[in-house]
Amino acid sequence: MNKTKHYEISRDDLSRFEHRGPAFVTFGEVMVRDTPADMERPERTRLVHLSIAGSEYTLAMGLNRLGIPSSFITRVPENPYGRALRNIAREQGMDVEHLVWAPKTEPIGRFIYEIGRTPRKNTGVYQRMFSAASRLDAGMVDWGAALKDAWLFHSSGITLGLAIHSKYERNFCLDAFNEAIAHKPEDCLVGMDFNYRATLWPPEQAREVLTPVVSDHVDILITTIEDMAKLYGIACGQYSAKQVVDGELGPINDDDIQEFARQVRELFNVKIVAITIRYPDSFEQHRWESAAMDAEGNFFRSPAVRPITLWDRLGGGDTWNAGFYYGLLTEDSGIEGITKGVLVGDAATRLKQTLMFDLPIIDRAEVEALMKAEVFGGGKRTSR
Repeated sequence: MNKTKHYEISRDDLSRFEHRGPAFVTFGEVMVRDTPADMERPERTRLVHLSIAGSEYTLAMGLNRLGIPSSFITRVPENPYGRALRNIAREQGMDVEHLVWAPKTEPIGRFIYEIGRTPRKNTGVYQRMFSAASRLDAGMVDWGAALKDAWLFHSSGITLGLAIHSKYERNFCLDAFNEAIAHKPEDCLVGMDFNYRATLWPPEQAREVLTPVVSDHVDILITTIEDMAKLYGIACGQYSAKQVVDGELGPINDDDIQEFARQVRELFNVKIVAITIRYPDSFEQHRWESAAMDAEGNFFRSPAVRPITLWDRLGGGDTWNAGFYYGLLTEDSGIEGITKGVLVGDAATRLKQTLMFDLPIIDRAEVEALMKAEVFGGGKRTSR
């Protein structure tokens, strides 16, 4: 019998957030995603689905849909695409009061994406150089006002790599991040998804920027085994960093993942390390699990590696982040928070990845129903 505790995702969780401003604040880039709508390859298509994509944007939307008031900040051109991302955010209840508007002729990031089918892999081409968001600079946002009610401020390695990708002389987004840190409330935690992207910058440049940022400012670090092996040579228990990078990671036991988490936590001196693990068996069938450990040694791992019949994987990690933060923000610190975070994150991401496009159009009721079914058994038809 599964002894995992069932956590309810209910309105009772949210009473502490009533009558206040955004408890979660994040900033980053938003892209327009081009996906063929006629089953052709991108070079042949003449008909595309335009959708909105972006790591922090997806995360804020997922957390807001779970009931945590959230704010998203970016720099975006004042044109139809910029207004679209603002309007979609508003439609989902997100706070966009602190958007920074750029001239309408500046580019917005683009992502040309081809959805694969076994054995053909999905492919993507990022067009992020010189985007409006890559020039979000210190002095553009009133961070004191934006963060005045914040319990958690978040960014990602993607955002801090944009300026280097564009070969600017200065890292504008890093300066904006540092300004935000200087204005955040004393009790506001800082989270970061390491999110290394080789398309943005080489490992040595990523280490140069991200190591001091995480070590000096971050409380909650979300990462993957692969990123830490590739950039820092961190092994995963019985598996060397080279084995991880070469794709030779076999079955992982609790000792492996705990040793990995300990090394990451000690390297960066963060309060919490969270790890997401994806097992892509085919394009259509993936398996998923996650784990988290805090500075006191509290550790929780997904009760099982669970399957996903995939529709679109993009946004899956960001949606897990939203669920994990939900657990931390609605429970006291310690084992209860990281346990609830892992369970909510797992359920949220598995639901999201059965949906098309990046945005997590999910709600508390279906997340809780999936969590309940995985504890008590399920499969019965239910009404919502």
